[in-house]
Amino acid sequence: MEGIEHRMVTVNGINMHVAEKGEGPVVLFLHGFPELWYSWRHQIIALAALGYRAVAPDLRGYGDTDAPPSHTTYTAFHIVGDLIALIDALGQEQVFVVGHDWGAIIAWYLSMFRPERVKALVNLSFAFRPRHPERKPIQTLRAIFGDDYYICRFQEPGVAEAEFACVNTAKLLSTFLTYRNPGPFVMPKGSLEDLDDKQVTLPSWLSEEDISYYASKFEKTGFTGGINYYRALDLNWELSAAWTGMKLKVPVKFIIGDLDLTYHTPGVQDYIHKGGFKKDVPFLEDVVVMEGVGHFINQEKPEEITTHIYNFIKKF
Repeated sequence: MEGIEHRMVTVNGINMHVAEKGEGPVVLFLHGFPELWYSWRHQIIALAALGYRAVAPDLRGYGDTDAPPSHTTYTAFHIVGDLIALIDALGQEQVFVVGHDWGAIIAWYLSMFRPERVKALVNLSFAFRPRHPERKPIQTLRAIFGDDYYICRFQEPGVAEAEFACVNTAKLLSTFLTYRNPGPFVMPKGSLEDLDDKQVTLPSWLSEEDISYYASKFEKTGFTGGINYYRALDLNWELSAAWTGMKLKVPVKFIIGDLDLTYHTPGVQDYIHKGGFKKDVPFLEDVVVMEGVGHFINQEKPEEITTHIYNFIKKF
Protein backbone atom coordinates (compact mmCIF):
# COMPACT_ATOMS: atom_id res chain seq x y z
CA MET A 1 0.00 0.00 0.00
CA GLU A 2 3.05 2.19 -0.41
CA GLY A 3 2.36 5.70 -1.62
CA ILE A 4 -1.37 5.71 -0.84
CA GLU A 5 -2.16 8.92 1.04
CA HIS A 6 -4.85 9.20 3.70
CA ARG A 7 -6.74 12.25 4.83
CA MET A 8 -10.01 13.38 6.35
CA VAL A 9 -12.47 15.54 4.42
CA THR A 10 -15.52 17.28 5.85
CA VAL A 11 -18.54 16.41 3.70
CA ASN A 12 -22.25 16.92 4.27
CA GLY A 13 -21.85 17.35 8.03
CA ILE A 14 -19.60 14.32 8.62
CA ASN A 15 -15.88 13.60 8.53
CA MET A 16 -14.95 11.21 5.72
CA HIS A 17 -11.72 9.23 5.47
CA VAL A 18 -10.27 9.14 1.96
CA ALA A 19 -7.42 7.09 0.50
CA GLU A 20 -5.88 8.39 -2.72
CA LYS A 21 -2.94 8.04 -5.05
CA GLY A 22 -1.84 9.45 -8.40
CA GLU A 23 -2.33 12.51 -10.57
CA GLY A 24 -4.72 12.98 -13.47
CA PRO A 25 -8.45 12.47 -14.09
CA VAL A 26 -10.21 11.36 -10.90
CA VAL A 27 -11.58 7.83 -10.54
CA LEU A 28 -13.88 7.60 -7.52
CA PHE A 29 -14.13 4.09 -6.05
CA LEU A 30 -17.17 3.11 -3.94
CA HIS A 31 -16.97 -0.03 -1.79
CA GLY A 32 -19.69 -2.38 -0.56
CA PHE A 33 -20.57 -4.43 2.54
CA PRO A 34 -18.72 -5.51 4.64
CA GLU A 35 -15.79 -3.67 3.16
CA LEU A 36 -13.72 -0.49 3.21
CA TRP A 37 -11.65 1.72 0.90
CA TYR A 38 -9.15 -1.15 1.18
CA SER A 39 -11.26 -3.31 -1.16
CA TRP A 40 -9.88 -1.17 -4.00
CA ARG A 41 -6.21 -1.45 -2.96
CA HIS A 42 -5.15 -3.16 -6.20
CA GLN A 43 -7.05 -0.80 -8.49
CA ILE A 44 -5.77 2.30 -6.66
CA ILE A 45 -2.15 1.32 -7.24
CA ALA A 46 -2.69 0.19 -10.84
CA LEU A 47 -4.76 3.15 -12.04
CA ALA A 48 -2.45 5.66 -10.36
CA ALA A 49 0.37 4.08 -12.40
CA LEU A 50 -1.76 4.50 -15.55
CA GLY A 51 -2.13 8.25 -15.11
CA TYR A 52 -5.24 8.62 -12.97
CA ARG A 53 -5.97 10.04 -9.53
CA ALA A 54 -7.58 7.13 -7.70
CA VAL A 55 -9.77 8.17 -4.77
CA ALA A 56 -11.44 5.65 -2.44
CA PRO A 57 -13.39 6.83 0.61
CA ASP A 58 -14.64 4.83 3.53
CA LEU A 59 -18.35 5.45 2.95
CA ARG A 60 -20.56 6.85 5.70
CA GLY A 61 -20.72 4.35 8.57
CA TYR A 62 -17.49 2.54 7.68
CA GLY A 63 -13.88 2.50 8.80
CA ASP A 64 -12.51 5.90 9.81
CA THR A 65 -15.48 7.85 8.42
CA ASP A 66 -18.15 9.07 10.84
CA ALA A 67 -21.05 6.70 11.53
CA PRO A 68 -24.28 8.45 12.56
CA PRO A 69 -26.37 5.99 14.62
CA SER A 70 -29.81 6.18 12.96
CA HIS A 71 -30.59 4.30 9.76
CA THR A 72 -32.66 7.30 8.65
CA THR A 73 -29.37 9.11 7.94
CA TYR A 74 -28.21 6.41 5.52
CA THR A 75 -30.59 7.03 2.64
CA ALA A 76 -29.32 7.28 -0.92
CA PHE A 77 -29.76 11.04 -0.63
CA HIS A 78 -27.39 11.21 2.35
CA ILE A 79 -24.73 9.02 0.72
CA VAL A 80 -24.97 10.77 -2.67
CA GLY A 81 -24.81 14.08 -0.79
CA ASP A 82 -21.57 12.94 0.84
CA LEU A 83 -20.14 12.05 -2.57
CA ILE A 84 -21.13 15.31 -4.27
CA ALA A 85 -19.44 17.20 -1.42
CA LEU A 86 -16.37 14.97 -1.84
CA ILE A 87 -16.26 15.59 -5.61
CA ASP A 88 -16.48 19.33 -4.87
CA ALA A 89 -13.70 19.04 -2.27
CA LEU A 90 -11.55 17.32 -4.90
CA GLY A 91 -12.06 20.35 -7.14
CA GLN A 92 -13.77 18.33 -9.86
CA GLU A 93 -16.75 19.03 -12.09
CA GLN A 94 -16.92 15.42 -13.26
CA VAL A 95 -15.33 12.14 -12.18
CA PHE A 96 -15.19 8.56 -13.33
CA VAL A 97 -17.06 6.32 -10.87
CA VAL A 98 -16.45 2.66 -10.08
CA GLY A 99 -18.80 0.90 -7.66
CA HIS A 100 -19.17 -2.57 -6.18
CA ASP A 101 -22.07 -4.08 -4.19
CA TRP A 102 -23.60 -1.23 -2.12
CA GLY A 103 -21.10 1.07 -3.78
CA ALA A 104 -22.67 0.10 -7.11
CA ILE A 105 -26.17 0.82 -5.78
CA ILE A 106 -25.01 4.25 -4.61
CA ALA A 107 -23.32 4.81 -7.98
CA TRP A 108 -26.64 4.11 -9.74
CA TYR A 109 -28.34 6.67 -7.49
CA LEU A 110 -25.53 9.18 -8.06
CA SER A 111 -25.94 8.73 -11.83
CA MET A 112 -29.69 9.15 -11.49
CA PHE A 113 -29.67 12.22 -9.23
CA ARG A 114 -26.59 14.04 -10.57
CA PRO A 115 -25.63 12.60 -13.97
CA GLU A 116 -23.72 15.73 -14.92
CA ARG A 117 -21.08 14.89 -12.29
CA VAL A 118 -20.38 11.37 -13.68
CA LYS A 119 -18.10 11.17 -16.72
CA ALA A 120 -18.57 7.40 -17.04
CA LEU A 121 -19.47 4.54 -14.70
CA VAL A 122 -18.09 1.04 -14.23
CA ASN A 123 -20.31 -0.96 -11.87
CA LEU A 124 -19.58 -4.39 -10.45
CA SER A 125 -21.86 -7.11 -9.07
CA PHE A 126 -25.10 -5.19 -8.72
CA ALA A 127 -27.10 -4.36 -11.84
CA PHE A 128 -29.40 -1.37 -11.93
CA ARG A 129 -32.84 -2.18 -10.53
CA PRO A 130 -35.64 0.14 -11.55
CA ARG A 131 -38.00 1.27 -8.83
CA HIS A 132 -41.23 -0.71 -8.84
CA PRO A 133 -44.01 1.68 -7.75
CA GLU A 134 -46.10 -1.07 -6.14
CA ARG A 135 -43.44 -3.20 -4.45
CA LYS A 136 -41.65 -2.10 -1.32
CA PRO A 137 -38.22 -3.76 -1.20
CA ILE A 138 -38.29 -5.54 2.17
CA GLN A 139 -41.81 -6.88 1.68
CA THR A 140 -40.76 -8.19 -1.73
CA LEU A 141 -37.58 -9.83 -0.40
CA ARG A 142 -39.52 -11.53 2.42
CA ALA A 143 -42.03 -12.90 -0.10
CA ILE A 144 -39.26 -14.32 -2.34
CA PHE A 145 -36.64 -15.49 0.17
CA GLY A 146 -38.34 -15.70 3.58
CA ASP A 147 -37.59 -14.15 6.96
CA ASP A 148 -34.13 -15.75 7.28
CA TYR A 149 -32.77 -13.99 4.19
CA TYR A 150 -29.91 -11.82 5.44
CA ILE A 151 -31.41 -8.48 4.36
CA CYS A 152 -34.65 -9.34 6.16
CA ARG A 153 -32.70 -10.41 9.26
CA PHE A 154 -30.82 -7.10 9.18
CA GLN A 155 -33.98 -5.01 9.55
CA GLU A 156 -34.47 -4.99 13.33
CA PRO A 157 -31.94 -2.64 14.95
CA GLY A 158 -29.40 -4.36 17.17
CA VAL A 159 -30.29 -7.97 16.35
CA ALA A 160 -27.67 -8.74 13.69
CA GLU A 161 -25.08 -6.69 15.58
CA ALA A 162 -25.62 -8.78 18.70
CA GLU A 163 -25.12 -12.00 16.74
CA PHE A 164 -22.01 -10.65 15.03
CA ALA A 165 -20.60 -9.55 18.39
CA CYS A 166 -20.63 -13.15 19.62
CA VAL A 167 -18.24 -14.24 16.85
CA ASN A 168 -14.58 -13.48 16.23
CA THR A 169 -14.58 -10.51 13.83
CA ALA A 170 -11.78 -11.85 11.64
CA LYS A 171 -13.55 -15.22 11.32
CA LEU A 172 -16.85 -13.50 10.49
CA LEU A 173 -15.25 -11.34 7.78
CA SER A 174 -13.35 -14.33 6.37
CA THR A 175 -16.66 -16.17 6.06
CA PHE A 176 -18.40 -13.27 4.32
CA LEU A 177 -15.55 -12.41 1.94
CA THR A 178 -15.01 -16.02 0.83
CA TYR A 179 -18.71 -16.81 0.33
CA ARG A 180 -19.14 -18.41 -3.10
CA ASN A 181 -22.55 -20.06 -2.98
CA PRO A 182 -24.58 -18.46 -5.80
CA GLY A 183 -27.81 -19.21 -3.93
CA PRO A 184 -29.51 -16.72 -1.58
CA PHE A 185 -27.58 -15.91 1.60
CA VAL A 186 -29.72 -17.00 4.54
CA MET A 187 -28.83 -16.36 8.16
CA PRO A 188 -31.21 -18.22 10.49
CA LYS A 189 -31.12 -17.24 14.14
CA GLY A 190 -28.21 -18.98 15.86
CA SER A 191 -26.51 -19.92 12.60
CA LEU A 192 -23.34 -18.06 13.56
CA GLU A 193 -22.96 -19.63 17.01
CA ASP A 194 -20.43 -22.29 15.99
CA LEU A 195 -18.64 -20.16 13.41
CA ASP A 196 -15.54 -19.77 15.57
CA ASP A 197 -15.05 -23.55 15.48
CA LYS A 198 -15.21 -23.76 11.69
CA GLN A 199 -12.13 -23.68 9.51
CA VAL A 200 -12.11 -20.98 6.82
CA THR A 201 -9.48 -21.49 4.12
CA LEU A 202 -8.51 -18.19 2.59
CA PRO A 203 -8.15 -18.12 -1.20
CA SER A 204 -4.96 -16.89 -2.87
CA TRP A 205 -6.44 -13.43 -3.41
CA LEU A 206 -7.22 -12.79 0.28
CA SER A 207 -4.42 -12.84 2.85
CA GLU A 208 -4.39 -12.99 6.64
CA GLU A 209 -3.01 -9.45 6.50
CA ASP A 210 -6.05 -8.32 4.47
CA ILE A 211 -8.44 -9.89 6.96
CA SER A 212 -6.55 -8.34 9.87
CA TYR A 213 -6.92 -4.88 8.35
CA TYR A 214 -10.65 -5.28 7.82
CA ALA A 215 -11.11 -6.77 11.29
CA SER A 216 -9.15 -3.96 12.99
CA LYS A 217 -11.61 -1.41 11.59
CA PHE A 218 -14.84 -3.36 12.20
CA GLU A 219 -13.75 -4.21 15.75
CA LYS A 220 -13.54 -0.48 16.34
CA THR A 221 -16.75 0.60 14.58
CA GLY A 222 -19.00 -2.45 14.76
CA PHE A 223 -21.32 -3.28 11.88
CA THR A 224 -24.26 -0.93 12.48
CA GLY A 225 -23.11 1.66 9.93
CA GLY A 226 -22.96 -0.89 7.12
CA ILE A 227 -26.19 -2.61 8.12
CA ASN A 228 -28.00 0.74 8.21
CA TYR A 229 -27.81 0.87 4.40
CA TYR A 230 -30.09 -2.20 4.32
CA ARG A 231 -32.39 -0.68 6.94
CA ALA A 232 -32.87 2.36 4.70
CA LEU A 233 -34.00 0.31 1.68
CA ASP A 234 -37.71 0.99 2.13
CA LEU A 235 -36.98 4.64 2.92
CA ASN A 236 -35.02 4.94 -0.34
CA TRP A 237 -38.00 3.46 -2.16
CA GLU A 238 -40.33 6.06 -0.64
CA LEU A 239 -38.01 9.02 -1.17
CA SER A 240 -37.10 8.20 -4.78
CA ALA A 241 -40.68 8.02 -6.06
CA ALA A 242 -40.16 11.08 -8.25
CA TRP A 243 -37.49 9.21 -10.25
CA THR A 244 -39.74 6.25 -11.12
CA GLY A 245 -39.21 5.28 -14.76
CA MET A 246 -36.24 7.58 -15.23
CA LYS A 247 -33.49 6.47 -17.64
CA LEU A 248 -29.86 6.59 -16.51
CA LYS A 249 -28.01 8.63 -19.10
CA VAL A 250 -24.35 8.12 -18.28
CA PRO A 251 -21.99 5.76 -20.16
CA VAL A 252 -21.87 2.43 -18.31
CA LYS A 253 -19.88 -0.79 -18.29
CA PHE A 254 -21.19 -3.58 -16.05
CA ILE A 255 -19.19 -6.56 -14.78
CA ILE A 256 -20.40 -9.52 -12.71
CA GLY A 257 -19.17 -13.00 -11.78
CA ASP A 258 -21.26 -16.01 -12.74
CA LEU A 259 -21.00 -17.31 -9.14
CA ASP A 260 -22.17 -13.99 -7.68
CA LEU A 261 -25.28 -14.45 -5.56
CA THR A 262 -26.73 -11.23 -7.01
CA TYR A 263 -26.52 -12.73 -10.53
CA HIS A 264 -28.79 -15.56 -9.37
CA THR A 265 -31.50 -13.40 -7.85
CA PRO A 266 -34.75 -14.36 -9.63
CA GLY A 267 -35.24 -12.30 -12.78
CA VAL A 268 -31.80 -10.66 -12.79
CA GLN A 269 -30.23 -12.61 -15.64
CA ASP A 270 -33.26 -12.06 -17.88
CA TYR A 271 -33.17 -8.35 -17.01
CA ILE A 272 -29.45 -8.06 -17.78
CA HIS A 273 -29.44 -10.08 -21.02
CA LYS A 274 -32.89 -9.66 -22.56
CA GLY A 275 -33.16 -5.92 -23.03
CA GLY A 276 -34.50 -4.56 -19.75
CA PHE A 277 -31.13 -3.31 -18.51
CA LYS A 278 -30.32 -1.58 -21.81
CA LYS A 279 -33.77 0.00 -21.88
CA ASP A 280 -33.34 1.55 -18.42
CA VAL A 281 -29.65 2.41 -18.96
CA PRO A 282 -29.57 3.41 -22.65
CA PHE A 283 -25.85 4.25 -22.63
CA LEU A 284 -24.95 0.80 -21.31
CA GLU A 285 -22.01 -0.05 -23.57
CA ASP A 286 -20.85 -3.41 -22.29
CA VAL A 287 -21.85 -6.29 -19.98
CA VAL A 288 -19.13 -8.70 -18.89
CA VAL A 289 -19.91 -11.97 -17.10
CA MET A 290 -16.71 -13.46 -15.67
CA GLU A 291 -16.72 -17.24 -15.38
CA GLY A 292 -15.94 -18.94 -12.08
CA VAL A 293 -15.86 -15.65 -10.17
CA GLY A 294 -17.80 -14.84 -6.99
CA HIS A 295 -19.18 -11.66 -5.46
CA PHE A 296 -16.00 -9.89 -4.35
CA ILE A 297 -14.88 -9.62 -7.95
CA ASN A 298 -12.53 -6.62 -7.65
CA GLN A 299 -10.44 -8.46 -5.07
CA GLU A 300 -10.69 -11.93 -6.61
CA LYS A 301 -9.68 -10.80 -10.12
CA PRO A 302 -7.87 -7.50 -9.53
CA GLU A 303 -5.81 -7.35 -12.71
CA GLU A 304 -8.72 -8.25 -14.99
CA ILE A 305 -11.01 -5.73 -13.29
CA THR A 306 -8.37 -2.99 -13.54
CA THR A 307 -7.98 -3.74 -17.26
CA HIS A 308 -11.74 -3.59 -17.81
CA ILE A 309 -11.94 -0.25 -15.96
CA TYR A 310 -8.98 1.26 -17.82
CA ASN A 311 -10.11 0.11 -21.27
CA PHE A 312 -13.51 1.70 -20.68
CA ILE A 313 -12.61 5.02 -19.07
CA LYS A 314 -9.66 5.80 -21.38
CA LYS A 315 -12.20 6.39 -24.17
CA PHE A 316 -13.60 9.50 -22.47
